[in-house]
Amino acid sequence: MPETAQKIMLLGSGELGREVVIAAKRLGRTVVAVDRYAGAPAMQVADAFEVINMLDGDALAAVVAKHKPDLIVPEIEAIRTEKLKEFEDAGTTVIPTAEATYLTMNRVAIREVAARELGLRTPNYAYATNIDELREAAKHTGLPCVIKPVMSSSGKGQSRVDSADALGAAWDYACSNSRGDENKVIVEEFINFHLEITLLTIRQWDGPTLFVQPVGHRQERGDYQESWIPADMTEAQLKQAQDMARKVTDRLGGAGIFGVEFFVTKDDVVFSELSPRPHDTGMVTMISQDLSEFDLHVRAILGLPIPTINYNGPAASAVILADRESSSVAGYDGIDEALKTPNTEIRIFGKPDTRKFRRMGVALARGNTTDSARLLARKAADCVKLRYE
Repeated sequence: MPETAQKIMLLGSGELGREVVIAAKRLGRTVVAVDRYAGAPAMQVADAFEVINMLDGDALAAVVAKHKPDLIVPEIEAIRTEKLKEFEDAGTTVIPTAEATYLTMNRVAIREVAARELGLRTPNYAYATNIDELREAAKHTGLPCVIKPVMSSSGKGQSRVDSADALGAAWDYACSNSRGDENKVIVEEFINFHLEITLLTIRQWDGPTLFVQPVGHRQERGDYQESWIPADMTEAQLKQAQDMARKVTDRLGGAGIFGVEFFVTKDDVVFSELSPRPHDTGMVTMISQDLSEFDLHVRAILGLPIPTINYNGPAASAVILADRESSSVAGYDGIDEALKTPNTEIRIFGKPDTRKFRRMGVALARGNTTDSARLLARKAADCVKLRYE
């Protein structure tokens, strides 16, 4: 069925989408990249591109009618998801499915499915649409708590709150980083975890669910800063995570890679979030193995075989961040210094402008241990500096 698909439309064209385009092009597919701004990373390597507001249903329908893709592959949250159901009903395959995209684009929907419908262990939680509701929600979860917009990307707008006095600032921060049409947040119990992981889960059209080795990661400001593979988990913890990931991805259906996030504590594994696409923490797979998460995603959505994943040993990634807002990036210094270290690679995303802490590239490294790989990746990332006009 999907292996005959020749044209893919990517909705969202950031750095993850860029790698999806490259993986699809290597297999002879045509890709149309769509995003809200021109020059987005995936547009630079795609066959064609469109610049639209993807929350505009009419604009979305117009580009789908123009290009007639075989597969529609959402890469971000800010999409008019009800239109995807219309495209699916008209015969276009949406990855993983239109319903799965709707459920996972919104933290309310996926949390209700995970906790209420499937009975997975999640943090205690409540929702709020104004500051008064936020105060009541925090009483329900207790302090400290974590506050997140129900719609955002890469952890944007997320903060930990330790006292009631900080709730107002957390509300403002969440709303200013929210995507979509409404200001609504989820308030979560703070889980005292010692490890946060992404379990990259590959669902196939006709074949068993597969798992990449668990990816450990560290966040700041709600955004990933470094990741490493394999994460240090017991066999029992890994099985618990795999069972939960399989359960929730089976419920969502379709095919492709899912980034399923968990908190790992001394005594438990707790479901956190899920993305129905390659995950930013999974960029480490570009050096840790022969088939990256992007290769695996494309093979899965096209219905192509995934006979094995061969690993190269411990590996890590560390982000390269902008230090200011600018509309003119002239280049990057220090790449030569970064690449002097053996088993180290640099990926520059090609974003046309910056803001402080915007992710502009990633350093990748292999080592004898995950600790040594992390050290090498951070060292390489620190070498690279943006040059502005």
